[in-house]
Amino acid sequence: MQSGTRLAAVDLGSNSFRLEIARLEQGQIQRMEYHKETVRQGNGLDADRRLSQDAMQRGWNCLARFGERLAGFEPGQVRAVATQTLREARNRDEFLAVARQILGFPIDVISGREEARLIYQGVTHLLPQSDERRLVMDIGGRSTELIVGQGYTAQAMESYRVGSVAWSMRHFADGVLSARNFERAEIAAKAVLDDAVATHARAHWDAAYGSSGTVGAVADALRLAGRAAHDGAITRDGLDWLRERLVKAQRFEAIRLDGIKEERKAVIAGGLAVLRALFDLLGIERLRHAHGALRHGALVDLLDREREVTDVRASSVEHLAARFGADAQQAGRVARSALRLGHELLAPLAPAERQEAERQIAWAARLHEVGSRISHADYHKHGAYILDNADVPGFAMHELHTLSQLVLGHRGKLRKLESRFGDALFMRQLMALRLAVILCHARQDPRQEDIRLAIDPGPAHGFALSVSGGWMAAWPQSAHLLREEVLAWQKTPWGLRLSVR
Repeated sequence: MQSGTRLAAVDLGSNSFRLEIARLEQGQIQRMEYHKETVRQGNGLDADRRLSQDAMQRGWNCLARFGERLAGFEPGQVRAVATQTLREARNRDEFLAVARQILGFPIDVISGREEARLIYQGVTHLLPQSDERRLVMDIGGRSTELIVGQGYTAQAMESYRVGSVAWSMRHFADGVLSARNFERAEIAAKAVLDDAVATHARAHWDAAYGSSGTVGAVADALRLAGRAAHDGAITRDGLDWLRERLVKAQRFEAIRLDGIKEERKAVIAGGLAVLRALFDLLGIERLRHAHGALRHGALVDLLDREREVTDVRASSVEHLAARFGADAQQAGRVARSALRLGHELLAPLAPAERQEAERQIAWAARLHEVGSRISHADYHKHGAYILDNADVPGFAMHELHTLSQLVLGHRGKLRKLESRFGDALFMRQLMALRLAVILCHARQDPRQEDIRLAIDPGPAHGFALSVSGGWMAAWPQSAHLLREEVLAWQKTPWGLRLSVR
């Protein structure tokens, strides 16, 4: 991206929605605007994990205001990510369908580990460069992310379903800030977090940093009360003092502490209980408040995605393929063949959209055989399951599902993908991938000079495949498979017309 380009990140958190607008200046991200609204969407999840209408409306109202600030931005300049509440919500598609329209940009629901990776990127890019091993934590509304890494590389990432909103609702639901409620909340938090000791305890890092809401509020309260360390760090003594002050207040409405804003009072007790549990479990003595956060990591990721060499998704695909023993040479053949076949199908797209679509085709080709490690029979189904359930760094959940559906559909009947028949881009990608798999069925590089795939210019809704008569005669098995493929597509609204010239 050129210097001077505006960028924006939207973080749809469980407690707050945030908008960060920045400008790229000589390769550095410089803040222009920051907006935060306490939406408390996590409070709106009922026992069946459905968002209430009020919670959805609060989110839509906030995104409408954010959308006004994003007027004039191009799609490639904005990244919006949603976290734990929308990971959990059974009716998230209902919320997101309206939310995307209101905001004017796609919204990616990301996995817990991907959230952790982006948090680490956001924190480390705003800290001085160092070789120190860093523990980074973020206590959100309904989840807590823990990361250990060095430099810009996150090495151990985990997300736990414990947070300030959830713990306040569960353990301080009556609004009483008693010592007994704190004790129960801390014990419960440790029960969820204790397996982090193996990977995130004191022996694994040199310095600890906390990001965002809970840590920021606690750090502000201790600093303003003169209870922080000389460098502003949070200490165990400071946490003991803060808990004592909250217990003396008795109820959250009665909290009178500088640094604890009105909208934070109802959830500070749950967040503090989780923070104290982490101090105990991980052997933390000093925790520094870091200014970087998820939204900053989303901005960094937006820049990294511009080039495949820096797109973490590309290396994640290669790692996953190697992990499941996929045949790298065959995967490469299929990828090259699919991209050649798809060239004309994707030509009408805008450059950025075409680039992303081509990457998806190539990644699906790289991963189309990962299910073979489980069983050769129905390996495409096993591969799809792996992609729908794996934590793959860099990918949003819907991006992985698209790859899953391409892998599922690269062979066999098309009826299983009926829900995607209305998605023209997906069907073009699928056509290119299926034909590439056919052409590479002998696990040799196919001769494609005599093959052309295009969008059918005739009245039929579908695709036109043109091959030479000489090619059909030279490759009779492939020719037979192509005729079978024509029959398969006749059972869809699309269709494939095969002509021999």
